[in-house]
Amino acid sequence: MVSRVRVWLNRTYAENVFFMDQLRRNPSDRAVEIHATHGDPDSPVLAAADTAELEPENLSPAGYVEYALDQCARRGIDVFVPRLHQSAIVAHRAEFEAVGTALLAPPPEAVAVFHDKVIAYEAVQAIGVPVPPWYRVRSEDELVAAVEELEADGHKACFKPASGAGGVGFRVITRTPFSLMHLSGFPSPYVPLDLVLEALRGAEEPVDWLVMPRLEQPEVSVDCLTGPDNLVRLAVGRTKNGRRRGFTLHEQWLDPARRIAEGFGLHYLSNIQFRMFGDRPVLMDVNTRPAGGLHQLSLCGVNAPWAAVRLALGEDPGEMAPPFLGQDYTVVSGPRPLRPVSLPQQRPEATEPLPGVPAPPSAEPVGPVGAAAQALPL
Repeated sequence: MVSRVRVWLNRTYAENVFFMDQLRRNPSDRAVEIHATHGDPDSPVLAAADTAELEPENLSPAGYVEYALDQCARRGIDVFVPRLHQSAIVAHRAEFEAVGTALLAPPPEAVAVFHDKVIAYEAVQAIGVPVPPWYRVRSEDELVAAVEELEADGHKACFKPASGAGGVGFRVITRTPFSLMHLSGFPSPYVPLDLVLEALRGAEEPVDWLVMPRLEQPEVSVDCLTGPDNLVRLAVGRTKNGRRRGFTLHEQWLDPARRIAEGFGLHYLSNIQFRMFGDRPVLMDVNTRPAGGLHQLSLCGVNAPWAAVRLALGEDPGEMAPPFLGQDYTVVSGPRPLRPVSLPQQRPEATEPLPGVPAPPSAEPVGPVGAAAQALPL
C-alpha cells in the first residue's frame, strides 16, 4: 500500500486553494493530505485543507521556526511549503529533515540574494541578465534626484520597497497636483510627487525604496521547477498584457529565467518576472516561492505543484515540457466555501496509512463564501 503524502502550506495566498486542488488531483493517484495554517480564520486556504490551525501572532522569526518544527513533528508533515518567514525556516533545513520533513524552498543563500531587490539586480547583472536602470532611495533628496534623472531620459518614474513581495507598495509618480481627479473612479497607483515628498518629511524613519522607470507590457512570469542539482526541470512563461493572459516558450524569456534559477540555485518552485524596457526584456522581480498563478499552467497540461512535491520527496520527475500551450485566457473571481465557524473544523488524525487514491474534496459549501481567482478562456 502506498502511503499518503502530507503537505503543509503556511500563511499563503488565497489563490493557493488551486495549488491544493492540483496536489489532490495528481497524475500518480497518490493520496495527499493537506495541512494549512493562517492568521485569518476566514482564509479559504484553511477551509480547503484537511486539517488547519490558526497561527499564533507576534512570533519572532526564531519563534516561528520553533512553532514550525513542532507542527511538522506533531502533524507528520512530509513536505513543507513555507511562505511566511521563509528565510528563517530554510536556515534550519537540517532540523526539519531530522523530524522527517522536506522543505519545498531554495537554500538560504538563494533566498537571501532575492530578499533585497538591489542585491538581486546587482547579482543577476553579473551573470549577464539585463535589468532596468534603478536607484536606491532613502531620503527626500535622493528621491527627487532619481525622479529628475529618469524624467530627463523620457521615463515615468515609479518606486517600490527594496524588499517585499508582489505589488505591495508599488506606486507611479506623477507631477499632476492632487485634485478631485484622484478621488473619482477606482484607486490608482499614481501618486503626486509633492505628496510623496511631504510624507517623507513627516516620516519618523527613512524609507528604503527602489526607484526605476515604469516598465511596459507584456509582463512575462516564468514559472521554474529546479532540482537540488541546480538543473531546471520545467520552465514555462505566463504572459500578461492587460486583461489578456497566455503562455510562451520563447527563449527571450526562458533563457534568462533558466540562467537565474540554475545560477543561484532556486531549488523547487520559483517565479521570475520580466517586462519590456524599450525593445528588450529586463528583469522585474524574482520570487523564491510558488507564484499565486502557478495553477494556470494546468491549461497547458502541467501539474507543477505535484512535480515539485515529488522532487522534494526525492522522486525526480525528470525534464518536463508542456504537451501543449493553452489558449489565451483571463482571470475572474469565483466563490470558495468557508467553514461555518471561525476556527476551522479538522479531520481527526488518521491512525492508519490512507489508500493510494486522491484525497476527497473539502466540505460542501456552507455559510459565507470567499473569492479566489479562476482562469477562463477568452
